[in-house]
Amino acid sequence: MNIQSHAFDRIRRLLSGGLDIVEYLGLVVIGVATTVAMYHEVMTMVAAQKVQLADLLLMFLYLEVLAMIGQYFKSGQLPVRFPMYIAMVALARYLILDIKEITEWRMLAVAAAIFLLTLGVLAIRYGHVRFPYREDTSEGAPDKAFVRE
Repeated sequence: MNIQSHAFDRIRRLLSGGLDIVEYLGLVVIGVATTVAMYHEVMTMVAAQKVQLADLLLMFLYLEVLAMIGQYFKSGQLPVRFPMYIAMVALARYLILDIKEITEWRMLAVAAAIFLLTLGVLAIRYGHVRFPYREDTSEGAPDKAFVRE
């Protein structure tokens, strides 16, 4: 091993460690912000003494974000389907809340988007079951990345 490649490896490890720290700090900030937003939503429901479907869907979105963060901290991987679930719930919430103001075409477009996301989740799950990843982290396998499950 020559000096140049040794220096390159040290720089790569240093930058990788720095990026890991920034990544974890970002996840902590997102987790804390999501928890604070959830707390404010609960306090709003308590003050109004009323719980509506829109409130529950928003709380579900918050829980999905927290579950996604938790999954990443547990396994170091983030299944692509988590953000897809969040997108489906967000679109459903939009559809429910703005049903009176949106046109028929927009309603159909949102429903089609939810349907396409559902097909995407099904395709990803099928691919994961039919063509699973090897569990080892050999060369070329992702160790911390979005995975297709």
